[in-house]
Amino acid sequence: MLGQAKSSPATANYLAYILSNGQLHQDLGLNSSDSILVRSSAAINLKNIIKGFSKAYPGLDLDYVRSLALSALKDSTSQIRSFAGSVISEIVQKGGILGWPDLLPELIALAGNDAGNVSIETQEGAMSAMAKICEDNKESLDKDYQGQRPLSVIIPRLLDITSSPNPKVRAFALASINTFIPRTSPSVLASLDDIMARLFHLANDPSDSVRRNVCRSFTQLVDVRPDKIQPHMGGLVDYFVLQQRNTDDPDLALDAAEFWLCVGENRRLCPSLRPFLGQIIPVLLENMVYDEEDILRLEGDADDADQEDRQEDLKPQFATMKTPRMATNGHVGANSEAAPKPKIHDTIAEDEPSEGEIEDSDDGNAGSLEDRWNLRKCSAAALDVLASHFHGAVFAITLPYLTENLRHQEWPNREAAVLAIGAVADGCMEAVTPHLPDLVPYLLSLLNDKEPIVRLITCWALGRYSSWASHLQDPSDRKRYFEPMMEGILNKMLDKNKRVQEAAASAFANLEEKATKSLTPYCGPIIRQFVECFGKYKDRNMFILYDCVQTLAEHVGPALAQQELIDTLMPAIIQRWSKVSDRSQEIFPLLECLSYVATALADAFAPFAVPVFARCIRIIHQSLEEYVMAMNDQALEKPSKDFLVTSLDLLSAIIQALDFRRGGELVQTSQPRFFDLLLFCMEDPSNDVRQSSYALLGDCAVNIFPQLQPFLPTLIPVLIQQLNLDNLKDQDSEQGFSVINNACWSCGEIAMNENAGIGHYVEQIYKRLLGIISNPEVPTSVNENAVIALGRLGVHCSATLAPHLGEFGKPFLQIIGPVEYTDERAHAFLGFNRTVEKNPQAMEDCLLDYFKASAAYLRPLNSGFNNPSSKDLSESFQRVNSEGYGRLKPLLTFTS
Repeated sequence: MLGQAKSSPATANYLAYILSNGQLHQDLGLNSSDSILVRSSAAINLKNIIKGFSKAYPGLDLDYVRSLALSALKDSTSQIRSFAGSVISEIVQKGGILGWPDLLPELIALAGNDAGNVSIETQEGAMSAMAKICEDNKESLDKDYQGQRPLSVIIPRLLDITSSPNPKVRAFALASINTFIPRTSPSVLASLDDIMARLFHLANDPSDSVRRNVCRSFTQLVDVRPDKIQPHMGGLVDYFVLQQRNTDDPDLALDAAEFWLCVGENRRLCPSLRPFLGQIIPVLLENMVYDEEDILRLEGDADDADQEDRQEDLKPQFATMKTPRMATNGHVGANSEAAPKPKIHDTIAEDEPSEGEIEDSDDGNAGSLEDRWNLRKCSAAALDVLASHFHGAVFAITLPYLTENLRHQEWPNREAAVLAIGAVADGCMEAVTPHLPDLVPYLLSLLNDKEPIVRLITCWALGRYSSWASHLQDPSDRKRYFEPMMEGILNKMLDKNKRVQEAAASAFANLEEKATKSLTPYCGPIIRQFVECFGKYKDRNMFILYDCVQTLAEHVGPALAQQELIDTLMPAIIQRWSKVSDRSQEIFPLLECLSYVATALADAFAPFAVPVFARCIRIIHQSLEEYVMAMNDQALEKPSKDFLVTSLDLLSAIIQALDFRRGGELVQTSQPRFFDLLLFCMEDPSNDVRQSSYALLGDCAVNIFPQLQPFLPTLIPVLIQQLNLDNLKDQDSEQGFSVINNACWSCGEIAMNENAGIGHYVEQIYKRLLGIISNPEVPTSVNENAVIALGRLGVHCSATLAPHLGEFGKPFLQIIGPVEYTDERAHAFLGFNRTVEKNPQAMEDCLLDYFKASAAYLRPLNSGFNNPSSKDLSESFQRVNSEGYGRLKPLLTFTS
């Protein structure tokens, strides 16, 4: 019944009436607070109904809804005005700017008090609605409509409205302009001088909200037009330092602090901060101390290691983005491992609800203290960025602060000093290093501080200096600094406070990344500590523990395959494995962890492979079935694709780890059939799933080809279709190229087997690969893998490729030139040479390039380059240069 009511156009009319009825409390006998709640709920439902309608609004009296929504902008309650603006913005989103042509002029006229008699409440309501429309309709407002852009008219009017005597109207107007600054719209750029003039005029506005938006404007202009910022840097430094010291409004201070972060990351502007570091660094250090409210929440934090996690403590888990399979030394994308910097505020000006009002928010939880982006974290991030640019100059200013506060009696000062030490670690390492022999032992002593928050930040800071400790060469220095650091962090992984445990585990994973194989002698005590953690950790910290295990496995590799270590570690992992359900989000990091462990143990993983393999097959099958059911029934929720991704990746790891006989048996006996499931995954709409699927396909070609071979007639047409660039969507091209990259790699691996029987597919594969290497928008690494796949096709199918040699010879040589010397590159050149042997005349246009490539390749071959294909490749070059040389020499003479 409720669903039918929501789908009825008449319901929207009723809701609009309730929203706009300021006398509702009298009509229904409600108190003021309940009346606001009812009217706000009506607005939320009205907005959702409009969102669900098509543009035609069938049966809806749109004029009626519009007029009532506009009238609600005049309401005396700010919350109702705000909700009315949300409804109006939704109508514009659905119907388009031209669908309500009178709206924007009317709102601007009301907000600007053009008539001279518009109430303060109406001005605020109109400008609030205008701000929402700007936020929700950025692109459509900046479009060209018959030679005119709405934004060209709106920006000058908004600038006028920033002179309003009402501070909320000024703030909303400036926030609306801020919406468009990052878009570098021609309308904004044309008014940039006027915008700058208004910003300087509003810089000392008495309203904190207006000054917050001034800060945001300047911060956005750093990226858009740094040339407009640079001449005013001295005055801006004074201004932002003053705003960041505003203790009455932490949000204003945060917006000011983000200016340093943004300028610090701008290569053009950052050098101009050098003369002002003495002003900037101290204010950053001041703001890294917890405020009084946070201190009260954190002080005396309980020893809670034995308490079960609350459901809200468990963060959603996602599969880690995998690196594409590479037959080359390239990279598909710039996927940084660093945590992304939160975006500079792009929200509209604040419209705080009054007492008794509710907020229109999709997220009722503002986040825990440690997860929130705040002034303290922003200041530390800015210090980190400035240290990375100015190095010793930043440390020289920071050192007196550290000297004064590291041993401070008040724990918030000690904690902030440790945070500062960690923040400057990367950028000031050279300047800090002489102090580390004294500093590290003191930090180790702080691991036993009575305040958990100090122990927590000390773990993090030690992790930041683990690179220094792990690279000490003198055995006595390693014993004095590295081993105590490793032991100290490892011990804190069993702290009585769960947050300290988490910080210690994260720091130890960082240490593992830096120390790599030098941890091999310490694997025994490390594994034993991990096992203790498996027995004591609650659910949330189990996730970071998996990361510790997999990072150790990744970096010590085969050293983990000692039977004593296996007997210690694997029972703990398998015990946890048996407790985690197939549909738990914990299965994601657990499967990823096992992937690394399986790779490290290699064939020693065999005793655990059968049940793990079978469970992965079960998870994949169940996920595929649930997805099909959800596609046929909209009421069902689609399963997370991460169940497929992590299971496919673990299957890949197991197939690579085991010898071909054991791996083949697992695939042969799987139910449902392994390759039937893989086929479904190769056609999945998710890029992540397909990327993992093609990686698995290539691993099967390398490790268990006899089991793969009967299914190739079914799998190869799907593979060929994946190589079609026309199927790539613009909005997810980076991930899409990662899929194509893996498809190229798996294609090359299949082509290397003479029993693949792909002869009648070669023409189709060739056309797809040629399309890739001929497209200038394809990333370099994908091109490299495509030419390697193309060359490997020639190993057994050179006769089919030979007629096309004149078409692909030159791009092949150009693209493969920078690729490092690997087996795959050798295979590709071997196939290319065999193709040249069958059609040497086709090399006329690139003969010189070929001989240069030949000479470049023969040098490492002749110098003893150890490659399984070296002999075959060397012989193929000799055949082309001798047997084919007679026919090629006249061409060479002609081209020279």
